[in-house]
Amino acid sequence: MSERIIGLQCIQCGKQHSVERDVYNCSECQGNLDVLYNYETISLRVSRESLTADADRSIWHYRALLPIHAETPAVPLFVGWTPIYSLSALASEYGVKELLIKDEGRNPTASFKDRASAVAVVKAREFGFDTITTASSGNAGAALAGMCASVGMRSYIFVPATAPEAKVAQLLIYGANVILVEGSYDEAYDLCLAASRAFGWYQRSTGYNPYTAEGKKTAALEICEQLEWEPPDKVIVAVGDGNIIGGMWKGFLDFHRLGFIERLPQMIGVQAAGAAPLIDALQTGQLQEVNAQTLADSICVGKPRDAIRALQAMRDSGGFGIKVSDEEILRALGQLARDTGVFAEPAAAAAYAGFLKLADTGGLKSDERVLVMITGNGLKDIAAARRATGQPLRTPPDLAHCEAHLRQHGLLA
Repeated sequence: MSERIIGLQCIQCGKQHSVERDVYNCSECQGNLDVLYNYETISLRVSRESLTADADRSIWHYRALLPIHAETPAVPLFVGWTPIYSLSALASEYGVKELLIKDEGRNPTASFKDRASAVAVVKAREFGFDTITTASSGNAGAALAGMCASVGMRSYIFVPATAPEAKVAQLLIYGANVILVEGSYDEAYDLCLAASRAFGWYQRSTGYNPYTAEGKKTAALEICEQLEWEPPDKVIVAVGDGNIIGGMWKGFLDFHRLGFIERLPQMIGVQAAGAAPLIDALQTGQLQEVNAQTLADSICVGKPRDAIRALQAMRDSGGFGIKVSDEEILRALGQLARDTGVFAEPAAAAAYAGFLKLADTGGLKSDERVLVMITGNGLKDIAAARRATGQPLRTPPDLAHCEAHLRQHGLLA
């Protein structure tokens, strides 16, 4: 691995660090760290042709571009290579060349966060840890709990007490030690950091562990390969802490540096209007913590922990940010399901809400290929889904009554 990995570099002050067991952030300014690769060495080991010939269709397909030893066993759960759907009728309706949906709800614990947690668990085992922790609004914790269950590691998950029941149930069923924090996600995050330092647990939390972005970049690598090395013009991503959009941008940059793709997409970040510190920072040039309030719990973040990486992704790609209201998110949740058959949780539906808003405001071009990331399955938050739908009909078990109800509601021709 030392031939492929140069080390870690602070994205804030530029100080370089070695890859060591207890190195998470910059010793100089406490900024987030980025993994530095030797692309010349990597180019001797991997090519578009070698990737195409590799039968492993999981995130480990990209092992040469991940910060793990070649001999380290992967987690047994199948992570990655989620489907991309091309929706020609909707593309015509909204005036774009192609509309693509990548459904991350097909991962083992039903969210994008499986990518980061799989890499974090492998890295924890390399460093000799048997216990790992994370702060989470639900998905990252479920992903970590599932990955830990698959390899017999102990996990401690800190989540706000307001997390959806389905997400808490998922944590518990995997055998995680769940700590419900009577406070916000940001408060759960700070408590998790304090606990890991006090008790010697490996820390996986987004924006603190430098390897989570490496797992998340695999989605961008997949997109390039799945689309035959022609990336979309725009990639639309819901944003909370900022780690997904930042990680994906790094993935596109990796393949561009290796010469596998000829151009880079615009990265479009979508935040809920009640939790949009990054979109505000793009407009004002100043990042300020906010009192986050939105029904989209997975992006309900007032103090984004990977802000610099996220802002760089949007700015450096020529992209931008969009705010969407909770009402727009709920409408998009239902519309996405009816239009595509893909059931998204609210945070994932926020990305589709961003797409719809761009279409309504003339922010899309007729020659563009647009990809929307759906980062989590709708079964994660049934209460929100019910808010986006009407009530079902009730009827006695009698055909005449059933027919009368159907006709009353205009459901029979």
